[in-house]
Amino acid sequence: MKAEKLREMNLDDLRGEEKKLAEQMFRLRFQKALGQLDNALKIRETRRDLARVKTLLKEKAATR
Repeated sequence: MKAEKLREMNLDDLRGEEKKLAEQMFRLRFQKALGQLDNALKIRETRRDLARVKTLLKEKAATR
């Protein structure tokens, strides 16, 4: 997900996105452990998206 799109979101939307991405990471790691993961790059993309969301949450919290 692009950072520009994330910056347009409000705090509640970012928290929801963080929760969704964390759940997705859990499912992807579980699939990898079971050998059912089709695209290993999806883990990297999801991890980076989650980091972007967390960074923006910290930025928005610091400006309050």
